[in-house]
Parts: sequence; C-alpha cells; structure tokens
Amino acid sequence: MKKKNYRVSDYPSIDACLDQMKEEGFTPVKRIEKPVFLEQDKGQEPEPFRQEIVFEAVKMD
Repeated sequence: MKKKNYRVSDYPSIDACLDQMKEEGFTPVKRIEKPVFLEQDKGQEPEPFRQEIVFEAVKMD
C-alpha cells in the first residue's frame, strides 16, 4: 500500500486538494489538523495564527 501526504496549504482550497488526490489515484484515509502559532515575546501566551491541514492518502486499486 503506497501512502502520500497532501498539505492543503499547497492548494487554493480543500476541494482542490481532494480533487488533485483523486486525479493522482489516491483516496484520503486520515485528516490531521495542527495549530500554527505566531512567535511572541517571552512571557506572552502563544497566539494561534492558522490551522494546518494535512491529508494522509493511500493509492486506490
């Protein structure tokens, strides 16, 4: 089973990312969301900047 990761930030939208997966013969099996924080001065709380979304996909038979 061949796996590949697709980072949504590399595409204009989530739908565009999913369409690209389908064109390459992959189907998503896992969605991973991680917060990305802005750098702050010492002593300040980290501030969420955006959400990074990565799909783990496997090759369709």
